Amino acid sequence: MKQKHRLVAALLSAVALGGVAVIVAISVGGLSWFNSTEAEVPTNQDNAPGVAASAVGENSEAESVPLGEPGVFDDYILFGQSAAFSGLASELGINMRRGIESAFQEVNAKGGVNGRRLELKFMDDAYEPEAAISNTKKLIEERVFALIGAVGTPTSRSATPVAAAEGIPYVAPFTGAAFLRDPEWKNIVNLRASYNQETEEMVERLTKDLGVERVAVMYQDDSYGRAGYQGAKSALARRGMEPVSVGLYPRNTLAVKTGLLDLRRGDPEAVIIIGAYQPVAALISWARFTGLDPVFMTVSFVGSNALAEELGPSGEGVFVTQVVPFPTDSGLPIVQSYHGALLDYAPFAVPGFVSFEGYLAGRLAIAALERCGREVTRQCFIDSINQGEVIDIDGFKLDFGPSDNQGSDEVFLTVIGSDGAYHPITTLLEATQ
Repeated sequence: MKQKHRLVAALLSAVALGGVAVIVAISVGGLSWFNSTEAEVPTNQDNAPGVAASAVGENSEAESVPLGEPGVFDDYILFGQSAAFSGLASELGINMRRGIESAFQEVNAKGGVNGRRLELKFMDDAYEPEAAISNTKKLIEERVFALIGAVGTPTSRSATPVAAAEGIPYVAPFTGAAFLRDPEWKNIVNLRASYNQETEEMVERLTKDLGVERVAVMYQDDSYGRAGYQGAKSALARRGMEPVSVGLYPRNTLAVKTGLLDLRRGDPEAVIIIGAYQPVAALISWARFTGLDPVFMTVSFVGSNALAEELGPSGEGVFVTQVVPFPTDSGLPIVQSYHGALLDYAPFAVPGFVSFEGYLAGRLAIAALERCGREVTRQCFIDSINQGEVIDIDGFKLDFGPSDNQGSDEVFLTVIGSDGAYHPITTLLEATQ
């Protein structure tokens, strides 16, 4: 135990990630959880994907004893998260975790859920499927109660069969992939609207608001990109249209120039992009630099705040569909709650769509646990969501059902303005006038 105390002291004095993060050690029934209270996640960026980003004492004599159901202890409930905390999609994992832990800390400060604190064990998969599988297996071995806030379609496609085989709830993955919405899944809970719904809104607005007839698609060459591409292709087909050109690029790279050349061949009026923030920013910047300047639209997974930062002045006029309300609309009670929780957890963090979605994911988990009462089981957790009444999170309503594992169908339009900030809109015309 003295060695563990010395380890905590050493870590507290360390400078995390170049001195940006302040580390707080929280004693949890003999377990030591190390959480960043500032903008950066305390993960070793030099570690291979799949290395734990939080430290935990092994075989501690003071460790709490599970109460029958994995991850449920007398004084806390343990959730697990495998997400990208390094690599080209790291801002997505960092902000999803930040939102989840903001919600957890908020409820913990009030005494927890039915007398239990909520804790999160998180691991870095760098947005790679193989690491997501390894992390999921390790989190299962460490007996987490549920998995929450996974980031990405390819990682979720790999991890979900592992989670399903163990009957572990897979809550609010940050992806709109259609396969996750199959009612055959009994353990998956989706918070957000699907990519099909986002791309349908894109095509509707392009054709109805602007009269666009020539639409191209650029997508990441994996299951995420193909999911968005199929959504866009189907939305166009419903209007008797098809993509005039298609480009693609490999995941976790900035190799977009070949795809850009393919897009140019179709002389598009608009380009729908399915990708992550860095390659999407690279594509738009190169396109505009070379004189190709159609209407650019991309989906919520892109990571909106990070995209605007990457684009800088090149971002003006880029449209992004969102699946949560505008995160600075202080007139909404749910936004007020999010701001308060985020300020307490990470006072220097900038509110954004991704951390807001993470916060909603945390609040969804809290609502399900509250419905179960003190006797918490995984089955009760899932049933309380899928078979219960509408979940109202401070005015943001989630409606599930026995054959509907997606809570929200809302899609919102936003555009990057000349000030580099996002602005909510209802039609594309608002940003072109």
